[in-house]
Parts: sequence; structure tokens; C-alpha cells
Amino acid sequence: MNILITGATGFLGFHIAKILKDQGHNVLNFSRSHTNELTDIGVETIKGDITSKDDIDKALNGIDVIFNVASKVGMWGKWDDFYKINFEGTKNLVDLAKKNNIQYFIHTSTPSVVFGKEAIENGNEELPYPNEYLSLYAKSKALGESYVLENASESFKCCSLRPHLIYGKRDKNIIPRLIEARKKNKLKIIGDGQNIVDVIHVENAAWAHIDAFNELLSEAKNNGKAYFIAQEKPVRLWAFINNVLEVKGLERVTKKISLKASYSLGLVIELFLKLFKIYNIHPPMTRFVALQLGTSHYFSHKRAQEDFNYKVRITLEDSLKEI
Repeated sequence: MNILITGATGFLGFHIAKILKDQGHNVLNFSRSHTNELTDIGVETIKGDITSKDDIDKALNGIDVIFNVASKVGMWGKWDDFYKINFEGTKNLVDLAKKNNIQYFIHTSTPSVVFGKEAIENGNEELPYPNEYLSLYAKSKALGESYVLENASESFKCCSLRPHLIYGKRDKNIIPRLIEARKKNKLKIIGDGQNIVDVIHVENAAWAHIDAFNELLSEAKNNGKAYFIAQEKPVRLWAFINNVLEVKGLERVTKKISLKASYSLGLVIELFLKLFKIYNIHPPMTRFVALQLGTSHYFSHKRAQEDFNYKVRITLEDSLKEI
């Protein structure tokens, strides 16, 4: 099949592209740039902007399936930037996919779409979107996911996957930032260090997308649904982080800061950045980051297991060797 992936130059998108190529599909990347890595696995790039309807319309000629993996990720920034890419870009893809009679659409979302201010323990897909978000990224992703799913039909089969804290080879975001912070002695445990979270190795996340796609092609039990996906079990976040640091030859982090203090610090930083209209930095703390690192948030994966046979291919233990 002819498959278009938005953002195949990225972390998860590349792994999805590689699996699909290995399975014999014709895979095209849609993004503003191309990489030698994509060339090496035989993936060509159609250069374009996801916010441009004309660019997307041209790219969809002859396409059978869309994997919408691209998004603007960040814990800080301008609302317009998140909105244009994560909502308007997704809306453009959905609208033009339907116009071009493309029947299959697999969307990459995030568990953050249901995260407000409270911890989540063994949550499931019945959780509603919160009334208030502390993260513009999460808010914009919720809008995009909602639009995808409300357009589900027999002629436009779609689903949304919510992988949490993706790690593994080629990660340029989560693990590298933790390592950088530890090297600068700026990493502290937030809270008591006992909070439990979901994590997922990038290959498991990629295979979940492939399994969901194959289900859409067959019985389509996942049509119009969202799914949490993660490893075989949640982890104690700070124990996991310390395991990663040890694998990288760094000392474990032991210093702590209370959740209340880190949340307050995040609020002060946000107010300062808003006051001076500073949006193009990665702040050392925000309220959302404090809650993500200091509270529990993990989910049931029963629906994914039942609807498209989601299973872990790389275990937690083995995955630490793949970082």
C-alpha cells in the first residue's frame, strides 16, 4: 500500500516507517525536511508544511493510508504555534484525506490529553478531557485527537494512540534532557520519589501503530477509538530515571524537592516568561512538568489488548539495553 507518514524524520515516525518498509509497503514522508536515515531505508520525502492545505493536497495523490505522527511538542511556547500544527494541521489532514477518499488514518496522540491537575492511577479510555489544561501542547493535542475521532465512519476508518514517555534509540528529547540536567547537577527528585508512571520503548510504540493499522484493515474494532499504550507494567519514575542514568555511566539522583515547591517554582517561571513575552526557550520548570514528574499517571491497556492485540515486544529489562 502507499502510506504517507507525517514526521517520519522524528523519533517515533522513523521507527514506524522502517517497520512498514520492511513489510513491503511504499512509504513516503511528509515534512519540511529529509534525512539520510530515511534515504538509507528507502523512504522518500514530499516536502511541505502541515499547515498548508495546498501542500497536503498535493502530497495525498495516490495515498492509501496516513499515519499522522508529526506534532509540535513542548512544555512551553505560544498557543498559536501549538494550535496551528497540532489542531489545524491535523484538521487539514483529515479533511483532505476524506476529500481524496483515503480510508485509513492512524493518529498519534498523548495521555496528556486527559491530564489536568490530579494524579491518574490505572485510568482507562473513559476518562474525559479535563476542563482546564496546564499544558498548551496537551490542550492542542486533545483538540486534534477529538477531531480525528469524531470523523470516524465506514469510509474513513481511524483511531488514536496515546503512547506515554517514549524512550529508546534516536531519542533526542526526554532521555537526553535528563542526562544533560544530571551532568549539570540540576536534576532533583520531585516529591517523595514513589510516583508511578507509564513508559514505552519506541519499538513497542511503533508496533502498536502497525497493529492498530492492521486492525483497521480487517474487522476495524478500533475505528473511532483512542487507546493508551505502554510497557508491560508501570514503573516508579525516579527508579527508572536512575536506572537510565546508571546505564549512561552517571550517578543516581538523590536530592529532592517537594512537589508543592516545584509547582510554585513552575508558576513563578511561567508568570515571568508571560510578563516579558518569552516563548522560545525550554524553561527549567513549569507547573505541568512538576506534576508530570511528581505525581502518578498510569493507565489500563486492556482496550488495546482486546481490540487490536497490543503486546509488548521489548520488555522493560531488555529495553534499558536499547537506550
